[in-house]
Amino acid sequence: MVFSSTVFVFFFLPLCLLFYYILPGRTAKNIVLFLFSLLFYAWGEPVYILLMLLSILMNWGFGLFMDRIPSWKSEIMVTAVVLNLLLLGFFKYYGLFVDTLNSLTGLRIPSHALPLPIGISFYTFQALSYIIDLKRGKIGVQKNPMLFGLYITMFPQLIAGPIVRYEDIEKELKERTVNFAGLGRGMVFFVIGLAKKVLLANTLGALFDASGLSAGPSPVLSSWTGLIAYGLQIYFDFSGYSDMAIGLGEMLGFHFMENFRLPYISKSVTEFWRRWHISLGTWFREYVYIPLGGNRVKPLRHVLNILIVWALTGFWHGASWNFLLWGLYYGLLLLFEKYVLMKWKKMPGFLQHLWTLLTVFLGWGLFLCTTKEEILIVFRNLFGCAGAGITGPGTGYLLLSNAAVLGISVLCCLPFMRSMRDHLMERRKKLLIPIGLFLFLLCTAFLVTENYNPFLYFRF
Repeated sequence: MVFSSTVFVFFFLPLCLLFYYILPGRTAKNIVLFLFSLLFYAWGEPVYILLMLLSILMNWGFGLFMDRIPSWKSEIMVTAVVLNLLLLGFFKYYGLFVDTLNSLTGLRIPSHALPLPIGISFYTFQALSYIIDLKRGKIGVQKNPMLFGLYITMFPQLIAGPIVRYEDIEKELKERTVNFAGLGRGMVFFVIGLAKKVLLANTLGALFDASGLSAGPSPVLSSWTGLIAYGLQIYFDFSGYSDMAIGLGEMLGFHFMENFRLPYISKSVTEFWRRWHISLGTWFREYVYIPLGGNRVKPLRHVLNILIVWALTGFWHGASWNFLLWGLYYGLLLLFEKYVLMKWKKMPGFLQHLWTLLTVFLGWGLFLCTTKEEILIVFRNLFGCAGAGITGPGTGYLLLSNAAVLGISVLCCLPFMRSMRDHLMERRKKLLIPIGLFLFLLCTAFLVTENYNPFLYFRF
């Protein structure tokens, strides 16, 4: 595991920023950031730092070969892509592959669960984007191994995204503005992200656990409360870390793309995936969907393209068959919207929104389970087939004791909260200091007193 939240917030980050701002010159700042990024990753996974260094040297070397032997660009790119995917596949999917092969063939191949290197899905995709864009001629080769290593290891978004393409920060690796105005803006985003994670996501996670949705027979109302809590938890969990990454980037002079754009206000599943995990959707569109032909093909081929992309999207999230099922579920929903609900825009807006929320939250029911048995438990509970009734003895207490966090969480999913944040940052900057300080102190109190601090996306 990487740094605990308190060690990161009160020791690692202040020390990194101190050296980063004191030392003059771009080169010194890059060295500081690179070394602290390696320390950040190696703190909890000293063995897998070797895997990361191998990835850095391998992809940096392939980039140099492509630059020096342009006639072999295609062959070098294919080799690099295959090797990157083999590394990712071995460490992430080896156990699943062996267990599946054993169950299908009756073999007894030993299967030892490998600890998943944190962030491997993110930094592998970043390396792939560099190699592919270099082949396409969209970027120039990076001849400095430390700068390329900094791109791969940069700690703000290393373990949770957003997925940063080399094209997006190529110039900032060489020249960027580092000042106290950026530090202030970054602190605002960081504290907002920290509050999302610590105050909302963690509390919602405890509510989900208390609902018993996936643990056994549970009343229908408790089960839906648990499912809603889980859907909100994963949003504030992941978007909170993305906001923290964007804020840290601002402090260091980098500008990362927005990764979440109010996804729960969407009026279609298609719109939802334009607003949710934007960097992942952009990556699959640029490097898988469009090369397959996108939607500029015959309908049957387009259906196949969609299913391929969403099967891969599902598997990207984890080495379990439920993620494949979850990905194909969304692929089918998107196809249904495109080819069946052709008059979608003529439906009342509230029905569009209701359809989207219902399908998305049912999708979270697939996402949270890792076995067929768990999936059956969850959906039996949701649709009253578990024999636990509509309500139970603890349902009323569960709802009343968590009404505040549910209400605040719903409000934070709406546009006016973002408008308020932007208004404060643009026109009421003096108010940001007391508000930010209050949120930070509140988060600190929660971090010190609460042991429940899970992060769902560490397993991806």
